[in-house]
Amino acid sequence: MYIAIGIILLLAALFLIVAVLLQSSKDKGLSGTISGGSSETYFGKNKGKSREKKLNTLTIIVAIVFVLIVLAVFVLQDFAPFAPDVTTTTGAVTTTASATTTA
Repeated sequence: MYIAIGIILLLAALFLIVAVLLQSSKDKGLSGTISGGSSETYFGKNKGKSREKKLNTLTIIVAIVFVLIVLAVFVLQDFAPFAPDVTTTTGAVTTTASATTTA
């Protein structure tokens, strides 16, 4: 179960990295500010919008799923069947105190 969740988280993280790197910038920069970006036609401007819109939507969905899985694992980590037992032992604990003298 934990291996499957780990694999899902790893694949989601890799997808998010690649998807964010593939997305184009919405900022035109300084050249777009000066020229106004009016040299593009309507069809040239909207040519890749459908692919970018799908990638943007898919990125948002995967990011939400990633965050929800991480939060669920964090909340449920105390109920894990393979979690190490953190109860104190009933054995005797001996401590030694050493007195230091200063002259």
